[in-house]
Amino acid sequence: MAERPPNSDIYPKHGGFEKLVSHQMAELLEDFTKRFVARYVDPKSRTCDQMIQASRSGARNIAEGSMFSATSKKLEMNLTNAARSSITELKKDYAAFLRQNKLTLWPMNDPIRQELIDKRFKVVDDVARWGATVHKREPSRSFGEISANIGHVYCMVAGGLLDRQMQSQARDFEANGGFNERLYRIRSEAKKKKDQGPRPD
Repeated sequence: MAERPPNSDIYPKHGGFEKLVSHQMAELLEDFTKRFVARYVDPKSRTCDQMIQASRSGARNIAEGSMFSATSKKLEMNLTNAARSSITELKKDYAAFLRQNKLTLWPMNDPIRQELIDKRFKVVDDVARWGATVHKREPSRSFGEISANIGHVYCMVAGGLLDRQMQSQARDFEANGGFNERLYRIRSEAKKKKDQGPRPD
């Protein structure tokens, strides 16, 4: 059996978006948003479509950017920025729901808000159960208020994660350049080794 040739250095490690905390949060936000609009938003309204599409776009653009990172750092950064923009749009929709329904937007120092962040939920069912316990503990907080604030908080968390991810991508680009620069560097190194030839014994 022929020996498998070594992998090329041209394509760096890429993908693995499932392990990105930003992607995990974006997927949780997408799942939560679908439940939110099903309960609180008119299914025939433009807002319903906008919120679903924005939540979906956040998660998908993170994944696509991760896959494109091997061949286009510029495209990776553009897609990550698109994900950030979608999350921002979704956050505004949650804030608008609270404002239009005269519900309280939890301030940064609200202990319930911090409790949600500290829980670090991974599954939407756990988020829903937590929301029910909050209403039971504090009946003055309606289910609508709790649900919209959960979405708003998760948008802020996802946005913060994406901000850090974009800064990391920018630093990597500054240090290592893009795909074309990588191609040139690897090709030049290979040519140099070939020209030098094998060392004499």
